[in-house]
Amino acid sequence: MEIVSWQKEVDEIARRKELAAAMGGPAKVKRQHDGGKLTVRERIARLLDAGSFDEVGAIAGKAQYGADGALASFTPANLVIGRGKIEGRRVVVAGDDFTVRGGANDGAVRDKLLISEMMALELKLPLVRLIDGTGGGGSVKNIEIEGYTQLPGGWHGGSRTWNYVARNLETVPVVSLALGSVAGLGAARVTASHYSVMVKDTSQMFVAGPPVVSRVEKNYEKNELGGSHIHTRNGAVDDEAGSEDDAFARARRFLSFLPPNVDELPPRAAVTDDPNRREEWLIEAVPRERRKVYKMRRIVEAVVDKDSFFEIGKGWGRPVITGFARLNGWPAAVLASDPYHYGGAWTADASQKVMRHVDLAETFHLPVVHFVDIPGFLVGLEAEKTATIRYGTRAMIAIVRSTVPWCTMIVRKVFGVAGSAHQRAESYCLRYAWPSGDWGSLPVEGGLEAAYKGEIEAAADPTAKLAEIEARLDALRSPFRAVESFVPEDIIDPRDTRPLLCAFADMAAAARRAGPVRQGLRP
Repeated sequence: MEIVSWQKEVDEIARRKELAAAMGGPAKVKRQHDGGKLTVRERIARLLDAGSFDEVGAIAGKAQYGADGALASFTPANLVIGRGKIEGRRVVVAGDDFTVRGGANDGAVRDKLLISEMMALELKLPLVRLIDGTGGGGSVKNIEIEGYTQLPGGWHGGSRTWNYVARNLETVPVVSLALGSVAGLGAARVTASHYSVMVKDTSQMFVAGPPVVSRVEKNYEKNELGGSHIHTRNGAVDDEAGSEDDAFARARRFLSFLPPNVDELPPRAAVTDDPNRREEWLIEAVPRERRKVYKMRRIVEAVVDKDSFFEIGKGWGRPVITGFARLNGWPAAVLASDPYHYGGAWTADASQKVMRHVDLAETFHLPVVHFVDIPGFLVGLEAEKTATIRYGTRAMIAIVRSTVPWCTMIVRKVFGVAGSAHQRAESYCLRYAWPSGDWGSLPVEGGLEAAYKGEIEAAADPTAKLAEIEARLDALRSPFRAVESFVPEDIIDPRDTRPLLCAFADMAAAARRAGPVRQGLRP
């Protein structure tokens, strides 16, 4: 009997995988390293748990054959995709290979990008994109390669992929790391995510890069046009990493707070901190002088589980602090005011930041803890020019339409329309006030002279009359008077904040509901 063996073909598979692992070749790999960047395969190895990567389409690429039909040369596709694990939890990863045609479509097998997005959606697995290039239609050289010009959009123009990109935002956590110069579709893929990171100095992001911009404007250096110092301060990208390894660590930590998809609930971590811990210094954390600032981040870090606070978007929308934390092991979304920036007043960009974070919490079923010191919306010409009221209203609607459990800690000010959005209104929420709480439709200091104008002007000593009225109102603005009328429900010792928040997290865990939500994240 003839023994049939497929060893020759199996050897050919191994040979082609070896060729694919060489990426763009030694010279291009060296150029990548000389630019301070890792290769795509090094990135995947550092992101994922060791030995967990299961590559899909490893030997897809562009081959040339000799007259005898044997493989003469092989250039791998410049997108590496597959499945792997992060902290034991399975994810999909898609990484651009800049060593092959600069990550552009000229060197791509087009369907690999689509398949990576489909894989994440259909398997309901988190998606991590490692973006380094344009990832779009390629250069104008593509016209000569293809023999015709591409029509953007439609079935063959990438719109099918964007349908999956949009659906993934409603279904699974999506993280995008910009690890080099990304433009066009590559830049759009960065922003179409729940969490995005750029690496300081080595990554840039553009609608179009310097060569294109020079034809319509002027010559720019890459960092001058689209460095991380620009996009982490305008809200296009969430965070700036100091290195690629820092970016990978941020991605892993972000995902640790979230479920693999909307049909599951966020996982609880091991409890390593006493839920009844009380920090004595909180009794004096907020100054009695209402105009003095204080460090809200220190308060947040003191009352959540130790070392669990993970801030997101620190460089933009700075009157508002957003991030994740754990309370008695349970993950929660954190909103907090930062009085160091406009006294905590909501600006246009701060409002957009609030909306995005509330949408994120809603999408993945995270309860919200809100530390409030909101004097209202920012006022003045700049506020009007930036459409603060438009974006503020969008943030308010995101809050009042959310369904996840809320707990509000009124640390100091709650004024005006923005202040009214300190918690959702559709159903029951927990709310506590610190003794430093101060609220109303308008701050006394800002509305006193207008409200008592006639009385002040008629006084023999207007200055003394103003001081008299202010003292009279100060006696009435005590939070104890409002609590007597059950507005708000409770006033607490600041040192009891952590025990109360941990109790909230325990109760909220039972109240969470998995499944798709009516409004997913808006990128």
